[in-house]
Amino acid sequence: MPSVVGLLEQHELAARRRVDGLREEADRIQVELAVAEEEWQEWAIARRRVDAVLAPDSADTEATEDRQDTDAQSAPGVVAKPRSQVPVWREGLAWSVLSVDYQRILQSLAERVRLHQGPLTCQKMAAVFGMEVVPARVEALRSKAKRLVARGWLAEPAPGRFTLAKDLGGPGGGS
Repeated sequence: MPSVVGLLEQHELAARRRVDGLREEADRIQVELAVAEEEWQEWAIARRRVDAVLAPDSADTEATEDRQDTDAQSAPGVVAKPRSQVPVWREGLAWSVLSVDYQRILQSLAERVRLHQGPLTCQKMAAVFGMEVVPARVEALRSKAKRLVARGWLAEPAPGRFTLAKDLGGPGGGS
């Protein structure tokens, strides 16, 4: 007859394997989602371009649309909606295009860079934000951080440790 400790170890091992499998699946889905969102954005841009070309006053419309896009992405007073998508980082793109949650992550990591401290784990990030350090909160932060890594805003030099991407500047954007 197996011991109670042995049975507990078996159940713990099975649960850990399930968590590891689900984490791998979640990471795979995050990557797949990032690719799908990028493709969707490209199709939306293509449709807007075709609409602009086919519009009777296409030159004026296109210039106005481009100017509005640029203003919305670089103006410091423009803030994204709470559940907005994370755009792919490019030089000159302001942090204000991100939702408040994502800006908060970037600000905490920028502070660590300023203080010459190393990368930050999601558990420590949750504690810094005054959140309850429970798996649900930590995984929500991890999901956001992974999304920022996939879009070029953050780097993950070691698994589960996040820092600002090498070329990322301060809140105003640029490098």
